[in-house]
Amino acid sequence: MTTWLITGGAGFLGVNLIRHLMPRGERIRSLDIAPFDDPERPHVEVIDGDIRDRNVVERAMDGVDIVVHCAAALPLCSREAIFSTDVDGTRLLLEARPPAARFIFISSTAVYGVPDRPPLREDDPLVGVGPYGEAKIAAERLCLEARARGCCAPIVRPKTFIGPERLGAFEILYEWAYQGRNFPLLGSGANRYQLLDVEDLCRAIVLCATGDRDAVNQTFNVGAERFGTMREDFQAVLDRAGHGKRIVPLPAGPAVLALKLFERLGLSPLYAWIYATATKDSFVSIERIGRLGFRPQFSNAEALIRGYDWYVANRQRIRGTSGVTHRKPWRQGVLALAKYAF
Repeated sequence: MTTWLITGGAGFLGVNLIRHLMPRGERIRSLDIAPFDDPERPHVEVIDGDIRDRNVVERAMDGVDIVVHCAAALPLCSREAIFSTDVDGTRLLLEARPPAARFIFISSTAVYGVPDRPPLREDDPLVGVGPYGEAKIAAERLCLEARARGCCAPIVRPKTFIGPERLGAFEILYEWAYQGRNFPLLGSGANRYQLLDVEDLCRAIVLCATGDRDAVNQTFNVGAERFGTMREDFQAVLDRAGHGKRIVPLPAGPAVLALKLFERLGLSPLYAWIYATATKDSFVSIERIGRLGFRPQFSNAEALIRGYDWYVANRQRIRGTSGVTHRKPWRQGVLALAKYAF
């Protein structure tokens, strides 16, 4: 029986990966600073702790065959927290002895910065936007160094991944749709913006964990194969809500200036990478992982609708909560008032 360590096991990706692995009969261990209080807990060895703590990391790594390193401080956190978690935490995991047979690092397409010539490919230059993108690049370098020492260290760069239980910024779309409001987009919404269903991401991770060692010891983009424009895909959620509401284009220049000001004043949860890329064509090539036999099952619209349906079913339970993770609604700030204009 294979022992898996999922860092960030209580997070959105971590808990979905645990659920994906459970039918396989694997031994699963979770390491997270956040409490693991999901129904899957009886089937998981839970270690409550910080990946920045060497003693905790060494205990978590004991006897592990496969590490899937999902833990990260997200862009709403401070620069110090992002670098200490995303870079120093990765270093501690890679330094643990004995090392795991495979170390799968969950990076991000944020490492490419603002896209200028999609589809982006794995060998394109890395220009991270903000502390989160910069930290992911630094953590990738640590994985490449480990790979040079003989470690099997696949790097997975997913597009923004969504699906059931994904909240964060997407809760804004879901709540506005539920309330029967139109939804604004920066610019015309005619740009193509690739997303990814979390279930497809879990399948890609398992492929990296179980495929031929030499074949998977690379860097892989992962994204939806079927996606339309921002306007088309977000409209699918409004159509699902059934109120006859529409996407409303906003002039990008003035709207971005306003969002920058709101962010600086702490009045909006939307950070630079979101509004810097929202009007751009943003998609990656998935040819490399496709050569391993991987093909995504869900389109952008299907993933968004899966997320919306889960939100409607669980809305009463999560309303009034907030946080800085993908499993919590983000404080909408001034956006909570802006919805009344739509």
